[in-house]
Amino acid sequence: MTAASPPTPAFLALPDLASRALAGAVVYADDEFFAEKENLILPGEPLFDPTLFGHKGKIYDGWETRRRRTPGHDAAIIRLGVPGVVRGVVVDTAFFRGNYPPQVALDGAWIDGYPDLGQLAAAPWRPLVEPSSAQGDTRNPYAVADEHPVTHVRLRMIPDGGVARLRVHGEPTPDPRFLAGTVDLAAAENGGRVMDCSDLFYSSPANIIAPGRSRHMGEGWENARRRDNGNDHVTVALADAGTVDHVEIDTSYYIGNAPGSGSLHGIRRAEDLERPEAWVELVPRTPLQPDTRHRFLVPHTEPVRFVRLDVFPDGGIARLRVHGRLTSDALEAMAARLPRG
Repeated sequence: MTAASPPTPAFLALPDLASRALAGAVVYADDEFFAEKENLILPGEPLFDPTLFGHKGKIYDGWETRRRRTPGHDAAIIRLGVPGVVRGVVVDTAFFRGNYPPQVALDGAWIDGYPDLGQLAAAPWRPLVEPSSAQGDTRNPYAVADEHPVTHVRLRMIPDGGVARLRVHGEPTPDPRFLAGTVDLAAAENGGRVMDCSDLFYSSPANIIAPGRSRHMGEGWENARRRDNGNDHVTVALADAGTVDHVEIDTSYYIGNAPGSGSLHGIRRAEDLERPEAWVELVPRTPLQPDTRHRFLVPHTEPVRFVRLDVFPDGGIARLRVHGRLTSDALEAMAARLPRG
């Protein structure tokens, strides 16, 4: 009888706040003799070539320190691309089999501005993940119970070793001072996140709210070919409640697999998400062209907190932009969630 697989942690559905795709950066490591610290937050899966060696030894797609011969541990500091409350982390030791750290730990801190190394060292770090056992060549998940938002995290390998990727999943808490005026309410870097999706066979719907323009078909959301009478859809939680001014639905690079048409609806309250009659039409069902940035002006509507993009019957979307203004209440609530200096 085969043992049941462990349940998938719920926090994996939250965005990776440290991702390089969101402008996260590894700003410090006390040692990176064998493999560079920057690899920790690359968005792709780690790669491995068993024949690839360099002057210092085996080349790994990750962060690897030399064998420690003194007391202590190795550490790297990551500036999150978007500050937030961390709900869980994944320390991926892919391909590190005889050289992974037996224990890892993660600390967090809120640091205003752009700290130098001295300020990072003096920051009020607090534990998010206490020293915990880690396995080699494994995605090691750790839930986090801390409710305080952080701008930086510190990964500790105890005592040394190699980690391929670090994923820091959490709820964004962006600075509302930079969200005044018209902004993209759906953007991940502003606090938007995907809540639900009908199909993600080829690629993740989180791509449609990623920064910048898509560079090829693999950087958008593409579902499988639908063979029934339904349609595909994705629901996005906006940064917070706001009024929508204009919308962009981009099908760039989807040429033979763009949707035939699409629509966008919005809703204010989470408890109404399952009530079809409560959704407000923002963009009526409209034909969509392949490889095209479609822009739509939105008539004045009441504030919405969630939007649902429907594509008919299926097809790929590169980006969704929902430009609008956060309500004054939303801005005040966002400010209240940030640490007070």
